[in-house]
Amino acid sequence: MKRTIFILAAMLGMLNVPEAVAQHTKSIIPGVSIDNFDMSRNGKYLTVEMGIDMAGLDVNSNRAVLLTPRLVNGTDSLDLPSVGVYGRRRYYYYVRNGMNTISGDSEQAFRVSEKPERLAYNSPIIYEDWMNGATLKFHRSDWGCCQEILAEYEGILGRHDEAFFPDLIFVQPAAEIVKSRSLSGSAFIDFPVDQTVIYPDYRRNMHELAKIEATIDSVRNDEDVTITSVWLKGFASPESPYRHNTDLSIGRTAALKKHIKRLYHFADSIIRTDYEPENWEGLRRYVEKSNIDHRTEILALIDSDMEPDAKEAKIKRLYPADYRFLLQNCYPALRRTDYRIDYTIRKFNRVEEIRRIMAERPQNLSLNEFYLVAGSYEEGTKEFTEVYETAVRMFPNDTVANLNAANAAIRRDDFRTARKYLDKAGNSAEAHYARASLAIREEDYEAARICLNKAKEIGLEQAALVLEDLDNGRRK
Repeated sequence: MKRTIFILAAMLGMLNVPEAVAQHTKSIIPGVSIDNFDMSRNGKYLTVEMGIDMAGLDVNSNRAVLLTPRLVNGTDSLDLPSVGVYGRRRYYYYVRNGMNTISGDSEQAFRVSEKPERLAYNSPIIYEDWMNGATLKFHRSDWGCCQEILAEYEGILGRHDEAFFPDLIFVQPAAEIVKSRSLSGSAFIDFPVDQTVIYPDYRRNMHELAKIEATIDSVRNDEDVTITSVWLKGFASPESPYRHNTDLSIGRTAALKKHIKRLYHFADSIIRTDYEPENWEGLRRYVEKSNIDHRTEILALIDSDMEPDAKEAKIKRLYPADYRFLLQNCYPALRRTDYRIDYTIRKFNRVEEIRRIMAERPQNLSLNEFYLVAGSYEEGTKEFTEVYETAVRMFPNDTVANLNAANAAIRRDDFRTARKYLDKAGNSAEAHYARASLAIREEDYEAARICLNKAKEIGLEQAALVLEDLDNGRRK
């Protein structure tokens, strides 16, 4: 029997179709309609989605119909997984002969009596360079006995054209020779008047001591961490003679050192102490933010060159009401201990180990280690983006962390997030180039030229190449 081929002139969206194509098409081939068609690229995948309406598809008992999306560009082509609809006799013919489907295991096959009226089709395929500019056709072939194709129909759904996407530059951070970190805080430990002995059950001491212990435990129980020092600095308030306050601040800091040493058995060289006899800096911050009656005058006295005892006595004498207020509401908070736990973290070199640490304790990773694990993922994927998002959370003020996170956001067309990170990415050539890449993706080519020229002036060769593309009129 002679084969009959019908080519339908459904030239939909053939020109200037962007990376993501969305159309509504009806009756593209006999018996079949297509709606919600979309063809878009994300990282290494090109994904084809559509709704296939087969309500009007009638298949003779001794025939089969094969529906196949086909990507074509010149001599290159790729058949996507087919949908097969089999008449009753044709279905049993395949069963008797031990055959599953016409096109192979990837085919979605239905008996005509069981076919859905509408099928949601989704097929991701690995992107190859030849697919840029490729046309997606929708092919129907009608099969009779003896594996003979009786008729073929074909319609065109659209074309995939890659948008102009400059190569993004992810900067590798310098590796840290020693991964040094620290945790710090303040504890407000109460002592009975003129005493330097710590009573854990006194007032809120149990809670305040627990803050220091929790900070130490958070790193001490980590097998990848080595504590290098525990630094303590005690502060006293100004209401007693300066010499007496000096003795109190030294003695109370020493008492806390003894308490910590007894709990953790640190060597003397690990615990370092310092002291501030009178916390005038803290008093000044409090007064400056307050609305006390003689705020300006008291600030002037605090900033004066008077001896501490004379200064405190004058405030008390000239402004007794304000002094009583400060004594009650401010002075208790001035008596505190600042602490800092310094530690080092071992380096991680294996990608699988870095992935585990990122999931469990991302604060233990360096920016360079984040960069190494990002390289194990395809650009634009969720996993790739998550690495740089985590890195910038750990290093929120680092310019390289913000630059790489911005590039990851640009790669996923998340322009709002990219702008947020670019605000903190600095003014390196790579940062200007990233801003140009964002402008190109938003089709603001004049802004892109300004940023590219800045990057070029600093010496980034890639910026000159992209400028040349723009000069040659490349937009898509």
